[in-house]
Formats: sequence, structure tokens, C-alpha cells
Amino acid sequence: MAAGFQCKQFFIGHQHCAMKVGTDALLLGAWARIPATGSLLDIGCGSGILSLMLAQRSQGLLPITALDLDAGAVQQSRINVAASPWPDAIQVFEQDILTYQPAERYSLLLSNPPYFHQALPAREPARQLARHSASLPWPQLMQQAAQLASEDADFALVIPVDGLPLLLQAAEMSGWQLRCLCQVQPNPHKAVRRALVQLSRQPVVPEHSHLCIQQADGHYTKAYRQLLKDFYLKF
Repeated sequence: MAAGFQCKQFFIGHQHCAMKVGTDALLLGAWARIPATGSLLDIGCGSGILSLMLAQRSQGLLPITALDLDAGAVQQSRINVAASPWPDAIQVFEQDILTYQPAERYSLLLSNPPYFHQALPAREPARQLARHSASLPWPQLMQQAAQLASEDADFALVIPVDGLPLLLQAAEMSGWQLRCLCQVQPNPHKAVRRALVQLSRQPVVPEHSHLCIQQADGHYTKAYRQLLKDFYLKF
């Protein structure tokens, strides 16, 4: 198994993480709308891929806090951040988001959360935490995110599309409004599998879009290449 993933401006080692760098995180890190000012919060940072993508997109000018429960992931994130072009932009902490009580409030919260509701438990405890929603239930996540958010904050996530109704219900109960929804389809022959979701603390008119990753012939679509062109070496 590869020890990491090379992006255009940084390398992500992930050998100490339960979950490796995947398409979900890369999509979210490139798609999420980032604010012009304020602080950012990466919830369940894993290898630190989302924090580093945000640091690249903001040129290291926005302070980013990255949290994870797993000590191995925190160690890996710190190594990746230290080796990146933005070592001073990102702080990584071993911390449970549900008990996290900082003095500041965040302009953007971002998460690739655990979302396997009924799958068999993972054999490794760290992988169980990273994969299964029992470790971070959506109602509690939404409520805690609302408490950590600034008045005009957004919250961006990537989830399986079949979990969208439950997530939006939990979000509404905590005062979040849908800002953007992008449904992601692997290719024209397969159903939509992922949803990129951006929520807002303020009332907004929701924007809906669709992204197909590959064409019928197996080549990446123009839209997918455009979204990831600043990160993928092959693009």
C-alpha cells in the first residue's frame, strides 16, 4: 500500500491513519466555498488532507484548526503540516469535537465525517472511529458545529447520498440552512453515490448542482478535471 499521496504543492503521508486519502476528501477540499476572512475548523482531520487543501486555496492566510480523536492521525497530520509550504497556518490537536470548547468561533467548519450507520464494525478500533457514525452522530455533530460557528459561518461536508435526508433533518434542528448541494456520480452508468453539502447559519436560496467523475469511456470529465486541477498531478 502506498505510504502517501502526492499533490501538486504538498505530500500527504497516511501510513499512520485508519482511513487513507480518498476521492471524498479531495472532492470536498476542492469544492467547499471558503471565506475571505476568519478561522477554519477541520473536524476529524485524519491525515490533514482537507486542512492542507484549504491552506493552499487560501495561500496560508487563514488560520486553520484541525482536530482528531486518533493519536496516530494527529501525529500524521502534524508531520504532513510541518513538511508543507504552510506550517504556520495549521494547528493540529488530539481532541473530541463534542467536548471542544475554544474561545474563538469559526467562519468555515469542514468535515468528512463517519457515516456508516449499519455496516459491520471494523476490526481495528481506529478504523471503527473513522468509519462509523456511532462515534460522531449527526445530531450531536450539527449541534456542536452550530455552537462553534460564527454568526455568518458555513459548514461543508461530504456524505453518501442516501444519508442526505437524515443529515439535513439534523442540520435544520440545529439552525443550519442548506446553501449548496452537489450530487456526485461516479460515471454515467452508475447512480449518484455522494453528496457535497454546504450549510449556512443564515437564510439562503439553496444552489443545486451535479458532478460526474468519469465519462462513459473511463476518462475523467472536464468538470472533474477542472475542480481538481490545482491538486492532482495528472491534471
